[in-house]
Amino acid sequence: MGIGLADMLNKEKTDPPCQTNTLGNYLWDDVPDATKWADCVHCGLCLEACPTYQETGEEQNSPRGRVYLIKSVAEGKISVDEAFADPIFSCLDCRACETACPANVQVGGLIEEARGQINQAMPASGVTGTFKKTVLNKFFPHQKRMNKLGGLMRFYQKSGLQKVARKTGVLNVMPDHVKDMEAILPETGKPVLGRYPDIVPAEGETKGRVAILTGCIMDEMFNDVNEATIRVLTHNSYEVALPPDQGCCGALHVHAGERNTGKQLAKQNIEAFKDYDKILVNAAGCGCALREYDELFRNDPEMMPLAKEFSGKVEDITKFLYDIDFKRPQSEVNTTVTYHDACHLAHGQGVLSEPRQILNDIPGVEMVDLPDADRCCGSAGIYNLTHPEMAGKLLDRKIEDVPDNIDMISMGNPGCMLQIAMGVQKYGRSAQVVHTVQLLDWAYEKDKQKAHEYEL
Repeated sequence: MGIGLADMLNKEKTDPPCQTNTLGNYLWDDVPDATKWADCVHCGLCLEACPTYQETGEEQNSPRGRVYLIKSVAEGKISVDEAFADPIFSCLDCRACETACPANVQVGGLIEEARGQINQAMPASGVTGTFKKTVLNKFFPHQKRMNKLGGLMRFYQKSGLQKVARKTGVLNVMPDHVKDMEAILPETGKPVLGRYPDIVPAEGETKGRVAILTGCIMDEMFNDVNEATIRVLTHNSYEVALPPDQGCCGALHVHAGERNTGKQLAKQNIEAFKDYDKILVNAAGCGCALREYDELFRNDPEMMPLAKEFSGKVEDITKFLYDIDFKRPQSEVNTTVTYHDACHLAHGQGVLSEPRQILNDIPGVEMVDLPDADRCCGSAGIYNLTHPEMAGKLLDRKIEDVPDNIDMISMGNPGCMLQIAMGVQKYGRSAQVVHTVQLLDWAYEKDKQKAHEYEL
């Protein structure tokens, strides 16, 4: 019987420091940063914030347990093997532990760095390996391929093939969680990037110019959210730049341990947005990844200054609107709304009150609190594909917390929108899943309609 993790944690308190190789059993470049775990004293304040620990009660599936495992590999105590990989990849990387940690231990960064080591030492196989090789590395980094994939999705939806597939039961050959996702796919339109001009003019007197990341999933599946974002910004007198050479943010790649691909995508975006002072994002996961490009290049003296400058320009759309004192709509949107905190917005970027304030400032919107609003819904990038059982449990809990008799669930991340829409359908709820910016856009559109009617 090997020593248990809890015993190792207690034993460490009395063991003298050991002299080990700097890399220990990490055999590749870009090793986990020792300064990130140095302040962890295993106090346990992170435990109740961790969704996977709450579900399993297992120390290795807690933030402090994972930190200890990552440190132990560096000290040569354990190896990069399956026993190490499982708890590292079972982490949602939701950053809730970072919010709870009094020492500000950057668990998310450690997890991503450790996954990079695992990915090189133990390349994924099976469904996860196929997904990484095809979707993550063959499609996401290439805008034209993503556009073709989106075109195929639109054809599937509008040609009648989707209705036939659902009616005939062809989809039953898919795993349940994939079939559930197909059932809630939004009706897709054409991407904003390439369809809109590179610079969209402001309405009235121009206050400034901002650039927006259109994203890959957001622009292919939620292009209506991108359109709403552009309208809201131009209505607030800002020109909107859509750099044509921008690409995927790389968040999914970094989360999956594909750090080299993540760095390639980061370099592309740093170059594409170099002429802009403000880069706005309407997808929480993308925004968090962009704001951490400097972390991604921490060992690259040439790229680090450029990445740090870039990351300092990035801001979530709701924070930007709040900070510029956005135009308050005058028209009522009579609806009852509850707000879900996307993990990488609340915990990754510290944006909590701003989207709620925007919603509260829309006439007719009645806000209803969502218990544990900042608890992960289980989407977490591709987590709901790689860990469907745990993701399903977290989704069940999220939907159970959603108040009765509400009209809408608002949020700021496409992954959450898909995941929670799946839960709404599963439980037969009637609430509509929306992006926060869409509600503001609808109120502005009502204002414009009223102004037009008055002119007539």
